Amino acid sequence: MQPAPLLNTVLATLALALASPGAGAESAEELIQKGDVFYDKLRAAEALKFYLPAEKLDPDNVRLLVRISREYRHLMSDATNVKAKLLLGNAAVAYAQRAVAVAPDDPETHLALAISYGKMLPLEGTKQQIATSRLIRIAADKVIALDPNNDLAWQVLGRWYLALADLSGVERAWAQVAYGGMPPAKYEDAVRCFEKAIALNPNRLMHYIELGRTYAQMGRDADARKFITKGLAMPETEKDDPETKDLGRQILKKLR
Repeated sequence: MQPAPLLNTVLATLALALASPGAGAESAEELIQKGDVFYDKLRAAEALKFYLPAEKLDPDNVRLLVRISREYRHLMSDATNVKAKLLLGNAAVAYAQRAVAVAPDDPETHLALAISYGKMLPLEGTKQQIATSRLIRIAADKVIALDPNNDLAWQVLGRWYLALADLSGVERAWAQVAYGGMPPAKYEDAVRCFEKAIALNPNRLMHYIELGRTYAQMGRDADARKFITKGLAMPETEKDDPETKDLGRQILKKLR
């Protein structure tokens, strides 16, 4: 299978960025500042044109490594085939792992790792998904231990509980092996995490839609409709918001 056109474009753009003679005349901080302009606009490929040369000059810059990881995740969301998504997702994981190695006491590094693992999860087979879910839980717990007020960490943990509560019999057998015993996970645990995320940051629509999705799985249709409708009414401010809203609409169609 040949790489998707988007991936070819991204790789060509990044290669040009790394080879650009102009980049060498600027400091890492100057390049980062230029990349930040595109970071704020959710334009990942353009941000990486500056971030990657900056990383060559300052390879242990934790903030930069975390941001590069996010940009690869955003490119992963835009990719149109599995091969491209896996390539970009693995890059996101690798940069997050480097950030954790440099700054193991920085919650943002562990958050980047947890989210990156989570983006890879749908592309993996059952056995690998169970192994990855264990890594997600470890990373999410680390974030909360370092920063209990991080709403995204509670969001990740809520999704972890929801995924585990939804496991089939075969998947539970794999989980027994991966975890050395099945960790307790109930829909109520997911609800608690999403409610915590909303309390910490009521401005992220994903928290409401994921809470609604959990209620839908519990058969609490009225509550599911209430929170999904709330999320759908909120403005889109983050990369995955359109996809999250699409999920919410699909769930609403299935409710009684």
